[in-house]
Amino acid sequence: MLPTPKTLRRLRRTALAAALNQAFTQSSRLASFMPLARPQRHGVRVERDVAWRAPMPTEPAGHLLDLWRPAEAQGPLPVVLYLHGGGFRGCSKDTHWPICIAFARAGYLVVNVNYRLAPAHRFPAAAADAAEAWAWAVNNVAAHGGDPDRIVVAGESAGGNLAAVVGVITSWRREEPWARAAFDLGKQPIALSPACGILQVSDPQRFSRRRPIPTLTQDIISNCFHVYVGEDADPDADHGLADPLLVFERAPAPDRPIPPTFLLVGTADPLLDDTRRLAAALQTRGTPHELKVYPGMEHAFHAWVIRAQAAQCWADQLAFLAPITGAVDRQQAAAAR
Repeated sequence: MLPTPKTLRRLRRTALAAALNQAFTQSSRLASFMPLARPQRHGVRVERDVAWRAPMPTEPAGHLLDLWRPAEAQGPLPVVLYLHGGGFRGCSKDTHWPICIAFARAGYLVVNVNYRLAPAHRFPAAAADAAEAWAWAVNNVAAHGGDPDRIVVAGESAGGNLAAVVGVITSWRREEPWARAAFDLGKQPIALSPACGILQVSDPQRFSRRRPIPTLTQDIISNCFHVYVGEDADPDADHGLADPLLVFERAPAPDRPIPPTFLLVGTADPLLDDTRRLAAALQTRGTPHELKVYPGMEHAFHAWVIRAQAAQCWADQLAFLAPITGAVDRQQAAAAR
């Protein structure tokens, strides 16, 4: 029997997502062998594969994180809890080392975490893991030289979604047990930085209704919804914290003020509208924020840190965060002396 059109679309989405994940993973791995990828070249050191959650039956190896920091750091450091992207189904802490170097050389202790991936672990697994990673950071960074009162939560793409989730569950008291546990810690991020996020996974056709986008791009966006929420899930249903953008847009006033937020995206990013909508929601709520839109830049362009526009993006992001976190870029300080 021939496969149905729906089955063919699903197979095409799955194959495309797997190919993109493989390409990004391999390029990141190859780049890690370059001399400039060595942490010591940047005055940075890393502690790898720290277990941050006990093994579970479905995750026998447990959850692991890497800790990146300035090599000569003194005293408690501001912290970045980083949640990698990858469409909820791919990548890992190991693919996002350039971002960790960029934050660490600017004076941050970077907590770069793995979380459960779809489709083996669908929503709310990744969101619940982000909540638990937040709790780990609050409870444990002091032992690693970090300041639990100065934690930025950041991420890009799917990780931007998860960073926004942490912003929601530490600002609004919610009913989901894993979200309530995060709220009940009594702490919030000092700032948020959800970069080029897919901030609403439902209604994946919303982008193509506004303007024509390539079929392959639409397939990638649709795959995020189907792989994360469910192949047969209703895209028009209420999917709760899979759509943190809708909370920022529609929820009553938060129980605590939303943290200051830095937003970045390129004009060639198909997810541009989500970032602009979040900026508008924050503006309506009176939340301190900054939106930076970079002309001609594609999705997650800032991960390629050696590009000129990426360098400007990093300068903008770090300039926004520094007065909030008290971060000191030791390399810039040394050069100024």
